[in-house]
Amino acid sequence: MESESPFTRIAQDLLPVFEELRKHEPIFHRAAFGRSVEDFARRMAQDYWEVGASGRWYSRDFILKHLERHPPVEAETAGWVCSNFGLRALGSHTYLLTYTLDQNGRMTRRATIWERRDEGWRILYHQGTIVEADDQS
Repeated sequence: MESESPFTRIAQDLLPVFEELRKHEPIFHRAAFGRSVEDFARRMAQDYWEVGASGRWYSRDFILKHLERHPPVEAETAGWVCSNFGLRALGSHTYLLTYTLDQNGRMTRRATIWERRDEGWRILYHQGTIVEADDQS
């Protein structure tokens, strides 16, 4: 399952971790990640933050308050498709998961830093970047 692109490379020894993490993406939009604001809070590090496709950064508190007011859509129900996954170990229990998300024609490349803890997986950081229409890489 190794490929030439660093964005989509997954080493064979990381396949078990990949199979666990891919079920949670896109974060906030899969039942495996959580369904309630309390679930989301448990999955997020206290110092979690993210950068949206606009380039704006969002704090953990901002995201939780937003999710409380606007429950997220379920990715599969909305017809969103994740593809071109990659996974890289950053440390003994920390991983960078990358993928492309097609939200019905709005293409973004996503990166989430995950940490495995005794109580389960949690996210440390996330970023989404819009893919230019003519980008074929």
